[in-house]
This record gives sequence, C-alpha cells and structure tokens, in this order.
Amino acid sequence: MSYEPPTPPAELPTDLVNTLNESSSEQLQHVARYAEELAEHKAREARLEEDSDENEIEERPDDLPDDVPAKATITIKEINDNRYYYWQWREGEKVRSQYKGPVSPDE
Repeated sequence: MSYEPPTPPAELPTDLVNTLNESSSEQLQHVARYAEELAEHKAREARLEEDSDENEIEERPDDLPDDVPAKATITIKEINDNRYYYWQWREGEKVRSQYKGPVSPDE
C-alpha cells in the first residue's frame, strides 16, 4: 500500500476534490456508499426512461390495475432470493412501483 494520497480523477471538479480531501475517513466511507447507491439509482432511472420511450403502450393491458397508468412497465425485483413482478412508472421525478405477483419458477 502506498503512503502517497491517491490522484483524483481529472473529471472531478476541483471544489469537490478539495471537499473530499478535507473530509475524515469516516465521512469518506459514507460518501463512497452514497455515491455507489446514487450511481445505481441514476443508471436505473436512465434504463426506465429508455424503456418507457422504447415501449410506448398503445393499449391498456388486461391485467393492469385501475390505479396503475397505461405507461407502466413490468420489472422484476429480487427480494430475499425470491423474484417478484412489479408495475413501474414515472410520476415527474419519482419512479413508482406496485406489486403484481411472484415470478413463476419456470421463468
């Protein structure tokens, strides 16, 4: 392990680098976790935006609940090693989800 501090990426703004350099190791660990979660969230938002643009729904699916908009798409979430279908759609800046049902083991 080097005794020299790491070189920041050139893409980072100077004020952000300075703030990070002034932070404690505990604060930096919190920042690292937050940055990772934020990056995953933004990547997911971008995928949802792409999916909603590509999958324009013209007709309302028969199994779509009344309180779910026609633009909703189905996503699969894994929770405790189990997979579930969720309706998912965007309302302004927020992504909304509603449980649909479990994914069958055949899929």
